[in-house]
Amino acid sequence: QVQLVESGGGLVQPGGSLILSCAASGIIFVIYAMGWYRQAPGKQRELVATIREDGTTNYADSVKGPFTISRDNANHTVYLQMNSLKPEDTAVYYCNAGQLGINHWGQGTQVTVSS
Repeated sequence: QVQLVESGGGLVQPGGSLILSCAASGIIFVIYAMGWYRQAPGKQRELVATIREDGTTNYADSVKGPFTISRDNANHTVYLQMNSLKPEDTAVYYCNAGQLGINHWGQGTQVTVSS
C-alpha cells in the first residue's frame, strides 16, 4: 500500500521559514519523480516544485529562489525548504509521487503565513 505522509506545516510569520517533509512507503522511491503541490482556498491545486529521479528540479516561477526541493533516496523522503514566506504562500501543501502516468498523493499539510 502506497503511503505519502507529509509533515512540517504550521503557522509562520511573513518572512519566516518552514521545512516540509514527505515520507514515502510502498513504492520503489528511486524511480519516482517527487513533487510538492499546493491548494489555497477557492483556488486550483498548483505545482510548487518537482524533483526527478536523477535530481533534476523544476519550480513554479512564484517560488524560484526562496524554495528548494530535495530528496533523500536512502530514507525515501522528499523535502521542501521554504524561505521568505509570504501570506500568498498560505495553502495546503501536498506531496506527489509520479511515474509513467501513475500518481500518488499525500493527505496534505497546512501552511499558514500570517502575522
